[in-house]
Order: sequence, then C-alpha cells, then structure tokens
Amino acid sequence: MSCQKICETIDELYPEYLKIWESACNIESPTMDKKRVDEMGNFFLDIGKKHGWDTEVCESETGNVVCLTMNPTAKKEMISLSGHMDTVHPVGVFGYPPVRMDETNIYGPGVVDCKGGIIVGLLTMAGLEKAGYTDRPVRLLIQSDEESGSGKATQKTINYICQKAQGSRAFFNLEGAIENSVCVQRKGILTYTVKITGIEAHSSLCAQQGANAVAEAAHKILELEKFKNHDGITCACCVIHGGKGHNTLAGNCEFVANFRFTTEEQRQFIATYMQKLESTVYVDGCKTQVIQKGFRPAMERVQRNIELADTINKIFEENGFSKLKPVFKLGGSDAAQVTIAGIPCLDNLGVKGGNGHTLYEFAVKESLKEGAKRLATVIYNI
Repeated sequence: MSCQKICETIDELYPEYLKIWESACNIESPTMDKKRVDEMGNFFLDIGKKHGWDTEVCESETGNVVCLTMNPTAKKEMISLSGHMDTVHPVGVFGYPPVRMDETNIYGPGVVDCKGGIIVGLLTMAGLEKAGYTDRPVRLLIQSDEESGSGKATQKTINYICQKAQGSRAFFNLEGAIENSVCVQRKGILTYTVKITGIEAHSSLCAQQGANAVAEAAHKILELEKFKNHDGITCACCVIHGGKGHNTLAGNCEFVANFRFTTEEQRQFIATYMQKLESTVYVDGCKTQVIQKGFRPAMERVQRNIELADTINKIFEENGFSKLKPVFKLGGSDAAQVTIAGIPCLDNLGVKGGNGHTLYEFAVKESLKEGAKRLATVIYNI
C-alpha cells in the first residue's frame, strides 16, 4: 500500500461516489424537518453498514446525528471527520429533481454546504479501506442541525460530536473548501431579539402624546450598525416588524441584531453592551426588552490548530499537493466547539464551490476526488 495506490483507488471509486453525491442532494433535508433529516441520515447509515463500519445514532428532536467508524479496534489515535446534512431551503424551491449536473459542476441544495463534504469523507474512508488501510480508526460524524446552531437550545448534537471525537489525533471539518486555503479561525455568532414597547397615539399628536416604538428602534439600530470591524465585532440588523398604520404611533416594534465576534472577550463585551442598550431610552415612554436567541462561540486562533495546519502542509508538500494557506473566516461552524473541546481541528476541507444558501449553490465535481485524496494522504502519513 502507498499514497499512490490510495489515490488510484479513489479515482476508481469516484464515479460511484459522484452518483452518491447526486442521490444525497436529491434527498432534501432542511433543518428542523426531522423526518427528512432522519431520512438523509438513514441513507448514510446504509452506506456505513454496507461497508461493515461501526454505526451509531444520537437521537435528537431536530434530527439524529450519525456516526460511522472504520477500523474501530485499531490502536493508533483516531482521525475524525465531520460534515452536516441539514440544508437551508424549504422543500421544492429547487424544482424536481433538485439536483442537476453539467460537465464541470453539480448544482442543488447542499452540494457544497455541506453534503459534498460528507461525500468527501465517505470517499476518503472507502478509498483507504479498499487500499487496505488499517492503522487508525477513522470516524465520520454527520451533524443534523448545524444550520440552526447545532442543538442551540441544549447543545446536544454538537456535544455528542465533541464527545465522540475526544482523543482524536486530528479533526477535519468538511465545510466547503476555500481555494488553496484551510480555515484555522472563525468568528462566533450572537443573535438578539430586541422588543420595544411604546405608547400608541394619533400620528398628528407625535409632538405632544404617545411614544413611537419604531423611532426608538431606529435609534437603537443606528447605534448597533456602528459595529463594523472586519477583524473584530460586527452587527447587522436585517429584520424589523412594528406599527399598525401610517397615521398611528407604533405601540410595538421588534427587530433582530446579528453580531459576529472573534474572541470570548468580545462576546462578553457584546453581552454587557446589550444590557446597557436595554436600559437606554431615546424616546420618552418607550421600554426595551433584549432577548438572546442564538449563540455560537468563536473558533479562536490556537496553537494546536496552527501546528496541525503545518503538519498537513508538510505532508502535502512531500506528496505532490499544493500547500494550503491558513485563513480566518467570518462565518460560524461546528469547528468552534470542537476547538474549545481541546481537539486539534481544521475546517473547510470539503468540496470546492460557491453560492451557498442560495438557489444557485454549486460545487466542482472533480473537487470530490481532490478533497478525498488530500484527506486520505494526510490520514495515511500523519
């Protein structure tokens, strides 16, 4: 067995796994649709059982997490892979069938974010197995609700993933690949609902009576929109509801503030800032309630992840692959909690593509092979 043999085996298996990729994305599985997410999970479970890998399911009310383990009794430290099978669009918006392909690309829900990454993991494992690799356990953890915050109410799903990955030599999260790069750092996410109560009155009396909740919201939104530090804290207020009519001062207004941050210190600053904003009054008579609705920690830049990036780049250089530049990404992912759990972790090692979370999502078909060859080469040599 050699790296060349493993890569040749992945080439042989590629047509089969391209079809698996298409089939997986044709099973639409929007977040929080448990029936469909579990149907998707059972699809992957069947593949694992076909190979004779160990299979396990973590039951969850939002959709079950699937765990597939190859070489479970091998003595060396495990390698963990992960991707999520939930997608963002309602069923049917891509038409039927949801997936189409041309000579270069595959298009459809989740082709890059993140079912393509799961198929990279499956092809990696299948290629290693067929080539005779038995040195380490290789575990693929398939997340069910990443798009909604990975069990944000209880953290059940991401806690399960971190627990199953403990002791891993490396954890590779298979979000969409970035050209010639690997992610070592990500921003965290804080989402707040801001509810404002005013006093209704006829709009002609705005100088004497009433308290316009929409005006109070406007003042607060303008303050929040000042956070625009690309490398630090940003805030965007993109949803607002309030008022009854054009000639009535609004008695209620509600908006959502979405923060991104880089460090735990910044998260604490945001929490304190929102407490102060809650008590600040711009329009006399208005009251504000701030409710935290979502949270995902930052994947901070830590030495063990940088060292892992250096390790895989050395392996790539020795085996004819281009090196990957360590980068910082603005969006959140499960890699943050894995990093906090103390596991060496890198992100964005799935398929190449773009337009995630849109009706124009696509992935480059050949990147399935490239991603699997890179991962298999690392697993073989690390």
